[in-house]
Amino acid sequence: MKCPKCAAEMEKVDVEGVEVDRCVSCKGLWFDRREEPVLKPHAQELDTGDPAVGAKFNAENQIKCPVCEDTVLLRMMGPRGSNIWFETCPSCYGLFYDAGEFKDAGDPSTISVIRGMYAKAHR
Repeated sequence: MKCPKCAAEMEKVDVEGVEVDRCVSCKGLWFDRREEPVLKPHAQELDTGDPAVGAKFNAENQIKCPVCEDTVLLRMMGPRGSNIWFETCPSCYGLFYDAGEFKDAGDPSTISVIRGMYAKAHR
């Protein structure tokens, strides 16, 4: 799998039997559906990238899903009060966080609610 932001390879990182994809270059994280809430307690060990690099790549939008390939990811804002912008796939419901964002993201259940509302509105 290629990183949707910098096109480098994504490595598999196993945490308690759940695999997440992390870019070997920019250290962005790709979560398949339902992985993010399970892995939130492990944010410090997963999100190892430099937040300054993440901020640089955060400016990139109109990126394609690394799983669905032809689907453009939607930019979503994190919970109120956060400065987090993340990308989500409207087809497979995967999530992409730039380096430093997963550690700073709010409660994953809040993000799941936002994604769920969007998905219902666009069916």
